Amino acid sequence: MNEFVLKYGCNPNQKPSRVFMKDDKELPIEILCGKPGYINLLDAFNGWQLVKELKKATGLPAATSFKHVSPAGAAVGLPLSDVERKIYWVDDMGELTPLASAYARARGADRMSSFGDFISLSDVCDVSTAKLIKREVSDGIIAPGYEPEALEILKAKKKGNYCIIKIDENYVPTEIEQKDVFGVTFEQGRNELVINDELFADVVTDSKEIPESAKIDLAIAMITLKYTQSNSVCYAKGGQAIGIGAGQQSRIHCTRLAGGKADNWYLRQNPKVLNLPFKDNIGRADRDNTIDVYMSDDYMDVLADGTWENFFTEKPEVFTREEKRAWLDTLTDVSLGSDAFFPFGDNIERAHRSGVKYIAQPGGSIRDDNVIETCNKYGMAMCFTKIRLFHH
Repeated sequence: MNEFVLKYGCNPNQKPSRVFMKDDKELPIEILCGKPGYINLLDAFNGWQLVKELKKATGLPAATSFKHVSPAGAAVGLPLSDVERKIYWVDDMGELTPLASAYARARGADRMSSFGDFISLSDVCDVSTAKLIKREVSDGIIAPGYEPEALEILKAKKKGNYCIIKIDENYVPTEIEQKDVFGVTFEQGRNELVINDELFADVVTDSKEIPESAKIDLAIAMITLKYTQSNSVCYAKGGQAIGIGAGQQSRIHCTRLAGGKADNWYLRQNPKVLNLPFKDNIGRADRDNTIDVYMSDDYMDVLADGTWENFFTEKPEVFTREEKRAWLDTLTDVSLGSDAFFPFGDNIERAHRSGVKYIAQPGGSIRDDNVIETCNKYGMAMCFTKIRLFHH
């Protein structure tokens, strides 16, 4: 297949629309079910690159959950704790394979943003992963292959219209990439930067120690940022991104946005949230929405008399601001990556409030000294990668 005609482009009024290969080459994909759209394919190709690089960097199966051409979550296949199984709604799924664990993490980090995602997997989709995907609201998936039973499970989604794409894992794109904007062709060399431990060697703070577990998390953060719309910042812990701030004009807003998502990921693990007395008929998506409001300053939107009865069997206690802050103060050893330098120490102050201990950023700001000084104040280890990772 050299060309695939799409229903429309980014929006229904943008016609005609297609994807195709130049010079009569074959597309590196096979569409096994459904009909992907323009944005689906942007998510698929960006997500596939991300998980392929994560697998190469860590040696572990990887998954990502994409929405609007940026990852909502990305992770590798480390085992889940009992608490993680519960907050990701997989505690009833039995033993999970490493690939399924990777997707549970990627989907679960920010379930609000992952709703209706496009999934990318580094490995052949197995039955365990397919069963997990089966019950989530998702637009489609790309993977290098599918076990026969897994494929049948996925084909049954969306009344047989779920988008399933098989990609040639050996496909290598040309070194030069192009895109047209306003009738003008842009051309650049592909970003072929390899992210590995060497990128984290130049530690510029008083604290020099970055353990191997943190290096894995920093690699996850930086590879995630490589395929996230800039400006972007990523918090990571335990083999997964826990907060991604994408597409903000100001870096402090990236840091705040990603930090808020990381905070919510951790707040969901508090016993008050874990033990919310939901009615049996409240589905996972509605539970996610309700939890999000319950943890916010707008908690009365779900706790007011006459309202809480719609969600809970009994009225929950308020999760006070003081209780939330005390819980967040126990979050530690978080890693943080930034796709460009931090211009002010305020980013470090905000990162500290979300338990950040290890940082990777390009460096090169005229205020590097202030940023380093702020890291030293909190005993953080920060390395300068000297590499920018803008993606547009």
